[in-house]
Amino acid sequence: MAKRMIGVIGLGQMGRGIATNLDRSGYLTAAWDIRPEAFAATRLSVDVANISPAAMAERCEAVIFVVPASQDVEKCLAGKDGLLTIRHDNQAILDFTTSNPLDTLRLVEMAADAGRDYLDAGMSGGAMGADSGKLTLMVGGFHGVLGLWRPMLETIAAKIIYVGKPGAGHTVKLIHNMILHSIFFATSEGCRMAERLGIDLATAIEVLNAGNARSYVSEVRFPRHILSGSFNGGSYVSTLAKDLGMAVDLAKKINMPTPYGSTTSMLLNEALARGHGRDDFTRLYEIMDRLLGQYAAQHPAEIKA
Repeated sequence: MAKRMIGVIGLGQMGRGIATNLDRSGYLTAAWDIRPEAFAATRLSVDVANISPAAMAERCEAVIFVVPASQDVEKCLAGKDGLLTIRHDNQAILDFTTSNPLDTLRLVEMAADAGRDYLDAGMSGGAMGADSGKLTLMVGGFHGVLGLWRPMLETIAAKIIYVGKPGAGHTVKLIHNMILHSIFFATSEGCRMAERLGIDLATAIEVLNAGNARSYVSEVRFPRHILSGSFNGGSYVSTLAKDLGMAVDLAKKINMPTPYGSTTSMLLNEALARGHGRDDFTRLYEIMDRLLGQYAAQHPAEIKA
């Protein structure tokens, strides 16, 4: 059994699975969430303490953040009872948020000034990957720091890819999500076209998966979450909109046109404006005609009579 040395902050859909797997592997010593009820709901072993970020500064050799954004990390680092208010040289901070890498670099510098190491890691695999310990992690930071913590990370991830310098993990994650969510919209658009022309949705998906248009979206998302009628993909529409917005903004900073990403971002923002922010994103398929209609209204020259 490994020494208990890890803290996890954030026990939502992803954090619960990460904390549970670390607990089973003997690594987890503490966990915390801004919602008090989240700790009890996670059902960790009696060896795991429910303590504040400041208390984790003393007890934990590494702290993993599984919270929505950089702003949430910063509050836990520098706010009242923040992690960085207690000295702990070489303590590692592992940031698993989906964040603007420019914000990440600021947090890296803040942590370094307080004697901490910092790794930024994008995650892929969703809540199911977190629960099963089979996430993919795309990690930015100093390679030597990753080497120290790789054995621990292997208890929660099936694949760990070092992608480069600090901020690179969150950069790749934004690009990954821009591509993934754009594929979801392209697949949904094509499937709605098929349905309008009298082709059964299940048949259309079967065709896609037998040909070169197949993707994770057609092979997993549609059968498991749309055709099944469960609509439980595990992410809110608002989360997708946030991710796409950050990706498009990052592209603008390097003067990179992103017509597919920008269109996807616009469609997601339209879904937000229609009050669907707290819906599971797979339910976007149910309103796809309305979203595409809004796109048509904004781009009438593309619609032929």
